[in-house]
Amino acid sequence: MAYLRSLAHTLNPVVRIGNKGLTASVMKEVDLNLKAHELIKIKIQNDDKSVRESMLNEICEALQATAVHHIGLQIIVYRAAPEPKIVLPK
Repeated sequence: MAYLRSLAHTLNPVVRIGNKGLTASVMKEVDLNLKAHELIKIKIQNDDKSVRESMLNEICEALQATAVHHIGLQIIVYRAAPEPKIVLPK
């Protein structure tokens, strides 16, 4: 996970989750970005940490992704593509 966190350090959030939370369109956008990039940063506009953690878990379960990191209002999610662009160290 440290390797993925280091790669994500320079990323800008590609999805922003607002007051409406995890809508179908937000989930679709997250899925499309995971297909395109494998590793993405998401910004959640909610001050409640437990709500953000719940959203992170819901995203990972629904999209078969892995939670990489959660800090402040940002979460980092990874899902390997069928032909991975990111080569993980062993």
